[in-house]
Amino acid sequence: MKLFTYLSELLGRKVYFENKQYAGKVCDISMRLNEAVFPMAEYFIIQKGVFKKQYAKIYLNVIKRVGYRIKLNIDRSKMEYSKDSIRPEFSLCFDILDQQVVDMNDQKVVRVNDVHLMMVDRQLYLAHVDVGLRGLIRRLEWTGFVDFIVKLFAPEAKYLKQEELISWKNTHVLTLGRTKNVIRSDIVRNRLAKIPAAELADIMEDLDVFDKLSLFKTFSVDLQRKVFADMAIQEKEELVDHLGDREAGDLLENIPADEATDLLHNLPKEKTKQLMRFMHSKTSKKLRMLLGYAQDTAGGLMTTEYLYLGADALVKDAIQKIKDNVDYPGNLFHIYIVDEKHALKGITSLRHFINKDPSRPLMEACYPSDVFVRLDDGMEEVALLLEKYKFSSIPVLDEDGILQGAITSDDVMEELITLTWKKYKDQI
Repeated sequence: MKLFTYLSELLGRKVYFENKQYAGKVCDISMRLNEAVFPMAEYFIIQKGVFKKQYAKIYLNVIKRVGYRIKLNIDRSKMEYSKDSIRPEFSLCFDILDQQVVDMNDQKVVRVNDVHLMMVDRQLYLAHVDVGLRGLIRRLEWTGFVDFIVKLFAPEAKYLKQEELISWKNTHVLTLGRTKNVIRSDIVRNRLAKIPAAELADIMEDLDVFDKLSLFKTFSVDLQRKVFADMAIQEKEELVDHLGDREAGDLLENIPADEATDLLHNLPKEKTKQLMRFMHSKTSKKLRMLLGYAQDTAGGLMTTEYLYLGADALVKDAIQKIKDNVDYPGNLFHIYIVDEKHALKGITSLRHFINKDPSRPLMEACYPSDVFVRLDDGMEEVALLLEKYKFSSIPVLDEDGILQGAITSDDVMEELITLTWKKYKDQI
């Protein structure tokens, strides 16, 4: 057998016993599912018969030669046939061919048209997946005809010179029979973790809900939370519908409060109540408070995750506060200064105090004027203040001046886009 071959070249190939008696034709290849970077073939699956089909396993150690025909070094007496089709744990036709995979390097979802195999020391390994048009043409057995036409009209076409192969080690299969993941290894998790959460969220938009759920469950807990926070609201709703209530509740508890509130506003009330049962009382109380405000008011837009310090804080305290909260889900660049009753006394940002003397009071690095909104102020007023003062965040106070939360410009922009789309989508 040559060093490299394609699955499409092996499928349908006739198999003969050593006495030249027909054994069947190859219909699939079972692979060993383990932590190896390149899975190794375990056995070929052959079938014979038309109306009364029979199936058998051919282990690689009984294969004498692989050429135009596959010759075995055993006779018929040593072969056991079954009337039932053979379904291994992991096979190339059922689990890889035509499945969607994540290309870890180019960070995109592609479909497998063929499988590239490598023979080393009489062992067959899965080396690459072919995601190109040429792989599909090869499977259809149209290569000769299509190559002739392309050479005739476009002899320099990339189709003739370049295979679209992706190394198996740089891919992750999304589902196995839509019921379980093919690989749940640390290798895959580490590779996925290198892709930015926002790009993983974009990848998931292209998947159906089964593949989306399958890919999501391969992420680490921390990566799940980051990706979930970056997903569009409709994508979040779909995922929550297919996750267990405990899983969904845990996710919502560990993303920014305003993101969680936006999602809960869109869910049925019964679903919202069910999810809150799986949250800590402090979190559910906070979310219930936010859900009590209209979505287009400051109270509905704000998040309760923000950094604050006391009025006697020094600049070095603010720097340390940011260092201690690098994974904080809220805004890291603004710090609010409050008194013992949590009344707002000043606002500062990293840009204002980063070059100040660390031993100086933080109040000296505050903005010259206090800019804030009230809980029931409308979204338009919030947007105008953010634009007027060129702030990326603005505090929200109650009638007594107590700090309740903060609104970022991103939150306002997202809500404005949503409202504008709802208003004008029928006119587009």
